[in-house]
Amino acid sequence: MTSLSGAGVRCARVVVAAGVCAGLLCVLLTGCSAGGSSNSAEPEGSSASAADNAPPSPATTEPTSVPTDSPAIETAASPPVASTADTLPSEPTGASALWGQQYSGTAQVTVDVYDYCSTDGSRRFADTKTYSMNATLDLSRPRTGEGGTETNPFSLLLAVGQPSEAGAVSFWSSAVSTGSSQDLAGNPRDPNLLLTYWELAWDDGELSGRLTDPHTEQAVALNLLNWPSLLVPCRSDLGELPGGYPHAVAEGTTLDGEVEGGSANLTAQGSTGDGQLEFRFDFSGAST
Repeated sequence: MTSLSGAGVRCARVVVAAGVCAGLLCVLLTGCSAGGSSNSAEPEGSSASAADNAPPSPATTEPTSVPTDSPAIETAASPPVASTADTLPSEPTGASALWGQQYSGTAQVTVDVYDYCSTDGSRRFADTKTYSMNATLDLSRPRTGEGGTETNPFSLLLAVGQPSEAGAVSFWSSAVSTGSSQDLAGNPRDPNLLLTYWELAWDDGELSGRLTDPHTEQAVALNLLNWPSLLVPCRSDLGELPGGYPHAVAEGTTLDGEVEGGSANLTAQGSTGDGQLEFRFDFSGAST
């Protein structure tokens, strides 16, 4: 067996020591490299997953949105429900409360007769007659026709006696002409023309009226006094024409009195357009 010299032994120790140091250094370097890699190189997938799974921060959380098609919620108070008294139709007041009223009663009629049979042909008083007749009064809504609506508080029709009786009187406050499109003079007229005869006023049961236009020019005279005519003028001894003759009531004839819901009391006074008759009557009737 070969023996080593002292110098060789020392040399071998140096080599072994150097190898051991080199090995330790490699181990240390390897450990540091491994530790650095595990701390700095994270997988990309793990970082994104952590961000997705993290709970949202309270400061950045948005409120839940309401769908735009959701029904709106009423916050205003509901309108008050109308009471039964508010929904019921109100009762007519004033003159309109008399529309549709009918009155039935009697009229005391006085007729003064005049003629032109004096020697000088002047007008003179000839006779006077009195009658008691059944009478009716009808009040209705003001009439409407071409030219407007009747301005009276109501449309009035007063009929005293039968049209063929001596002393019978008829008063019309208005009418709608539906006859010829020409008057007696050949002048054109509207066949549906509104004709107003009387100017009436009513206030708290008090009625006053005046005949303002007989409409004799339009040949639609409806305010009439029926009176018999002599067979021969100025010869009463020769008799009268049967059935009488309607005389147009003259402008200026008046009608006054009380008209209420239950009764009517009226007085009329006037004359005829030909000047032969003057009349007066008092009507008293009750609502029917």
